[in-house]
Amino acid sequence: MLHLTRRATLAGLAAFAATPTCAAPKVLRDVAYGGHALQRYDVYLPESTPKGPMVVFMHGGGWQYGDKGNDAVWEAKAAHWTGRGLGFVSVNTRLLPEADPLQQATDLARGISHIQANAASWGLDTKRMALMGHSAGAHLVALLGADPGLARQWGAHPWAATVPLDTEVYDAETTMRRRPSRIHRAAFGESRAFWERASPRARLQTGTAPFLLVCSTKRRGPLPAARAFARQVKARGGRAEVLEVALSHSAINSTLGMPGPYTDRVDQFLASTGVG
Repeated sequence: MLHLTRRATLAGLAAFAATPTCAAPKVLRDVAYGGHALQRYDVYLPESTPKGPMVVFMHGGGWQYGDKGNDAVWEAKAAHWTGRGLGFVSVNTRLLPEADPLQQATDLARGISHIQANAASWGLDTKRMALMGHSAGAHLVALLGADPGLARQWGAHPWAATVPLDTEVYDAETTMRRRPSRIHRAAFGESRAFWERASPRARLQTGTAPFLLVCSTKRRGPLPAARAFARQVKARGGRAEVLEVALSHSAINSTLGMPGPYTDRVDQFLASTGVG
């Protein structure tokens, strides 16, 4: 487990502010992958991209709010990874109440397919792609990572790694049976059949890309859920690592990309899968 004190976090923030990788990358904003106003993504590119790898990121927000352009979503991550020669893509999807989590996963799948179709023109390598998301976005990337067929239906090709950041919804039925929050009730409703369709654990296939399951030790739900999901992945012959981080739910998102052991550990995992 990574133990990160508030002092260490502030030190990382200061180092991030001082590092030259904070130079603004080239940005392609609001690239459309569908007809809805929210079916858009932003692309952050390094100065030189000779078939460079990339990270595709889905923001959080309880499946009902959030945006690809929020500073905590992209700023530290894009600066860090573009400084290392990676592309960073931040995706929006439709949200509740207009689109339920499965429809949001469909949007994300469409976005991935569109990104992959255009990545070569940006100098990026679709085979060296990691799919990452935070909170509700972590659930969506875990769902697509567990059942790549959901993305394949929209023409997406396999990716190299899946990194959910701090979600407890690996098994939606378990989440909904244990005094679900108002946010979870709004997202998953009362249908057990829907819970199963929207559950990474229920949809898990063999032959998935490796998972790094990041979870906060400051919350009760994510750690046991991540451990249970990792065991299931391994039982099917896959690779899943659980990274326990002593940061808050929001800090797991906002500090990723800042100098320090947390970012280093994520980078090590990505490098081990060919992304990095």
